Amino acid sequence: MSQTVLIVDDDRDIARLAEIYLRNEGYDVLQAWDGLEALAVIERASIDLIVLDIMMPRMDGLEFCRQVRATSQVPILMLSAKVQDMDKITGLITGADDYMTKPFNPLELNARVKGLLRRASYSPPDKEHESIQIHSWKIDKKGHGVSIHGKEIKLTSSEFDIFYLLAKNQGTVFSSEEIFRRLWEEDSMGSNKTVMVHIKNLRDKMQAANPGEALIQTVWGVGYKIEKSH
Repeated sequence: MSQTVLIVDDDRDIARLAEIYLRNEGYDVLQAWDGLEALAVIERASIDLIVLDIMMPRMDGLEFCRQVRATSQVPILMLSAKVQDMDKITGLITGADDYMTKPFNPLELNARVKGLLRRASYSPPDKEHESIQIHSWKIDKKGHGVSIHGKEIKLTSSEFDIFYLLAKNQGTVFSSEEIFRRLWEEDSMGSNKTVMVHIKNLRDKMQAANPGEALIQTVWGVGYKIEKSH
């Protein structure tokens, strides 16, 4: 069954170029030209991934991303002509899973889309079907869910994958570069801020759900870890 990608971009030339390459990879593609039109699309269609521009009329990509994240964890790949780190960080904080700058190589776009969809739909081997319990936290790999005291916590696919990686390897310190390589399966150049922002978002959500508990620890100059539970 084909997966459906929604392209949200007011630059119609770029949107059509992206559509051609994604269709050549076998994806069904829908398009919207701003955030308001895109909200209408996701109400009537089942979307597997969103390619989202930031700068658009009526409703920009950041506001659209915020509204989507209120109800859905669909993977979002954000696009922007801006190259400043703060723009990238803002997009990730808002809830995007990954970020590309314009102009982009269509082959890289295909690779990023494929990687995000693979992670979102990953079905682990039988031995990994069991959930991981750390203190009051329960991480269900098969169901791709996290809960505490029975209450589900909404995480993006990137936040979940980082949490699961650290929880499955309790006591092991992972650098930002290693986390990026394991989850994105590509060159980790420039990955440090991406991973840092995802971990900050993850920590904020965990703190809001269970104040006072710092489960993910920073090993300064090395990376991140979760201590082994006893």
